[in-house]
Amino acid sequence: MTSISNSDQGAILQDLAAVIVANKAWLSEIDGKIGDGDHGSNMAKGFSRAADRVAGQALSLDAALLVLSDVLMSEIGGSMGPLYGLMFEDMAGAIKGRDRIDAEAFSAMLNAGLQGVQGVGNAQVGDKTIIDTLVPAVAAFDAAKTGGFATALDAMIHAAEVGRDSTIDLVAKVGRSARLGERSRGVLDAGATSCCLILASLGQSVRQRLS
Repeated sequence: MTSISNSDQGAILQDLAAVIVANKAWLSEIDGKIGDGDHGSNMAKGFSRAADRVAGQALSLDAALLVLSDVLMSEIGGSMGPLYGLMFEDMAGAIKGRDRIDAEAFSAMLNAGLQGVQGVGNAQVGDKTIIDTLVPAVAAFDAAKTGGFATALDAMIHAAEVGRDSTIDLVAKVGRSARLGERSRGVLDAGATSCCLILASLGQSVRQRLS
């Protein structure tokens, strides 16, 4: 179990969309405590539209991610749509043209997405953002990949969950929630939470398809 085929993987996006839609209310509830409260609805709208567009098509994983990127960047409001759109665009670019996706290719995909997100702003770990989930998850995958693809995916998912949960005790330092100061402490960050859902879904979907 060392890799997956890159071809005909639109179902991975379908799985991802299902997870986001299922958690729509939770994401909006979290966002409503220190933000606008529309994160769940915006994300669910974008991911479900992308899932509808790839349905019935034999798309490679990178092509499916590009569909998702296009929808998020062109049709979804708020700050997170374009940010995730860029992340998925860079992820797709990292695996484009590959016949199979092994641990090294998946690492390249993760790191490309991380670099895309980091290139947009100056958020650091500890600022109560998506970065608090993404950075440790990518680092955990890379540290564990010599132990096998499946092991690295499990490590990534666990680190993403720990990173998400770390935002409860953080004070927001960037974005609209930063204006709340200490009042932002005690609540999960919505972006870090949706990022954890995304990474967990990707990890589980890929793990199930390893051969």
